[in-house]
Formats: sequence, structure tokens, C-alpha cells
Amino acid sequence: MIVAKDGSGDFTTIQEAVNAIPENAQGWTVIQIKNGEYKEKLEILKPRVKLVGESVEGTVLTFDDYAKKTFPDGREYGTFNSQSFLIGVDDFEAENLTIANTAGSGDKVGQAVAVYADGDRLVFRNCRFTASQDTLFTAPLPPKPVERATFGGPRDAAPRRNLRQLYDRCYIAGDVDFIFGCATAVFTDCEIFSKKRLVPEGGEKTIHGYITAASTDEDVPYGYVFSNCRLTGDAPEHTVYLGRPWRDYGHTVFLNCWMGAHIKPEGWHYWKPEREETARYEEFGSTGPGAGKRESRVPWAKILTEEEAGKYDLNRVLSGQDGWSPLKEEHA
Repeated sequence: MIVAKDGSGDFTTIQEAVNAIPENAQGWTVIQIKNGEYKEKLEILKPRVKLVGESVEGTVLTFDDYAKKTFPDGREYGTFNSQSFLIGVDDFEAENLTIANTAGSGDKVGQAVAVYADGDRLVFRNCRFTASQDTLFTAPLPPKPVERATFGGPRDAAPRRNLRQLYDRCYIAGDVDFIFGCATAVFTDCEIFSKKRLVPEGGEKTIHGYITAASTDEDVPYGYVFSNCRLTGDAPEHTVYLGRPWRDYGHTVFLNCWMGAHIKPEGWHYWKPEREETARYEEFGSTGPGAGKRESRVPWAKILTEEEAGKYDLNRVLSGQDGWSPLKEEHA
């Protein structure tokens, strides 16, 4: 299938192409998307779909919903209705696309998710994810909310499973908790860009963001694994944390990553003090001005030895019981 805004393809919107896939389709469906800006709140609920953009910067999927937006009855959308793009099915791939939420700063609009990735065996290669607060949600949701009855959103009642996802050579930009969720997710050769947050007139901010907010389940061995990534941004020096645990056992590890000066010397934030005892935060081989040193990082995070870091075979991280291995040899 070919999608083109100018009418030169089979469809002019991506959702039309997805909807045209037969319910009983057996193999993979490849949807090629020509350059253009496609403003649509996209949902993919059919398995084995692959989206291929003409170019990563020229093929743009975008929408602008946000948490503080209200339904006609006055209820707020909340985080999990704000997404531009929802994947609610297993076995999905995307290449050469930009996926954006353009609602604006979280200080004004609240959370505004670009991608809600709720599926197993998801692969994104050479994609760009841009928003501000809560850019990329790697589902599933935590077992329950802390302060309300439900999370809200279209996947609130979905069964909780350990989901695996790969982000290869991607660019992910945001500020607060902009990579968050419960999935086991591997990020290889990605650029992680921390945005400068809005500053009130005459004021200042000492914290401009948190890259990750993992909510890994206690019995899941791997949460977020960043390998050979670059942590860049326009946030001021020493104003961005590597992460904070959204739930008690959040797990995040950075392996052989270059870190800019915007990273705070202490590296990590506990969110709640008791999570110092349970959060699993690790680092190995960091370089750059924001790289971790034992004397500056928080004492409850771990600087791995070479032997300990060697246990993070990325294929094993993603393999699960079915032996899934989407990585190329150079990342094995």
C-alpha cells in the first residue's frame, strides 16, 4: 500500500490504509508513506503492520492532544488519551518516520504523548519521536494508579504482559519523564535529546527534566537498556536526571553512552525516598562531560564492572520465551 497526501498513492491518510487491511490477513502488510505532514490521531490494532516513510524528516505523523484538554463533559483527557499514535497490538515495525505531539510544553498543557507503544515485539528503526512531557510511553501500564481509580485511555483494561520493544538509531526528544513505562525496551545507537523547559519570567528552573521514568515490575529482569547512545540537549548544564522510578522497581541501565553537560552529576532521582532501596539503576562506560563517577553519582545507583556489564547481552534482554531476536549482529 502507498499513502500520499497529494493523491498519488492508494490512500491519502495512514489510518485509511490501516483500516483497509483485511481482518484475516496472514502475513505482514507494508505501508509505504510518501513525504508530507499527516495530522491524524493514528491507531494500529491489526498485527504484522510495517510503516515505512520516504524519509525520516520528511514523513511526519503528528497530532496535538494533551492531558489538560477536556472532553465535552468536562473530564480531562489525562496522559493516556493524549497520544498522537497508538500501537495496541503485537508485531509492529516502523522505519524512517517522525512521530510528534505538538501540543507544547507540559508546564502549560500537561502530558502530551507522541507514541503509546502497547505491544510485544515492536521495532522502530531510524525514527524520530518529538514532544515535551511524556514523549514515549512503553506499555503496559503499572498494576494500578496511585491516586485515582483508573488510568483512563483506550488501553486501560488491556491485560498486563511483559512487552519487548527495540528502538534502533532513533531520535527521542522531550523534557520530563519523556521515556516512561513498564516494557523491556532496548535503545541502540539513539540520540536522546533533553529540551530546555519554559522558565517563568524573572525566575529560573534548577531541574529541566528526567530522561526516563521506568516502572519495571519486580519479577521482570530488564527494564530500559540504552547501548551506545548519545545524550544531548539544549537544557542548561547540570539540570537533567538520567531517570527516576515511576514505580518501586524501575530498572534502567546506560551502557557505553556519551552524556552531555546537561546531565546532573548525581545522575538519578529517587522520586520517593523509599525507592532508593528498590530502584535498579546502573551505568557502565559512560563518556562525555555528564559521565558518571562513583564519587558523584547517588550511592544507591551502581557503576557496573566490565564483567557485570558483559551480562547485558542485548539479544538475551529481548529474547523472552520465544527467542525473539530483532537485533543486527553488530548489537548482539
